[in-house]
Amino acid sequence: MAQKIRIGDIIEIPTKKGLVYAQYTHEHSEPPHYGSLIRICSGFYNERPKDFSIIAKSDTLFHIFVPLQASVNANLVEIVSNETIPTKAKKIPVFRGGLIEPKINKVLTWWFWDGKKEWKVGEITKEQRKIPILSIVTVPCLVEKIESGWTPETDPF
Repeated sequence: MAQKIRIGDIIEIPTKKGLVYAQYTHEHSEPPHYGSLIRICSGFYNERPKDFSIIAKSDTLFHIFVPLQASVNANLVEIVSNETIPTKAKKIPVFRGGLIEPKINKVLTWWFWDGKKEWKVGEITKEQRKIPILSIVTVPCLVEKIESGWTPETDPF
């Protein structure tokens, strides 16, 4: 039987480039329900580290929502530890979202969301491109993003 996820869990994600670790930081259950928020920690590992507190203290590449419990149940990822969430990751980050304009394949109007409310911002700055994109992805899609070096800042839209 699969483990029940808990806030603070360190999740091991196998990729073609090595092991990647994420930390489960929040569960968003208010409508609309986005689910489990993880922060992808920096670095690829050839083998499982002995001290996961180092992983928990590492830099965050990006935040993203995933169906975490279902992914653990399906053995797509494994819970390997539970660590204190760093102070800078305790608050849900502001996310950005927008609809892609099909004719030009670009988002013209962005909006921000802080976990409770959203507000329209229009165009965004180069600095704001670093803000996580509000989306829910499956683990296979997440692995593709990680392997390709994707970040919200490099997202083409």
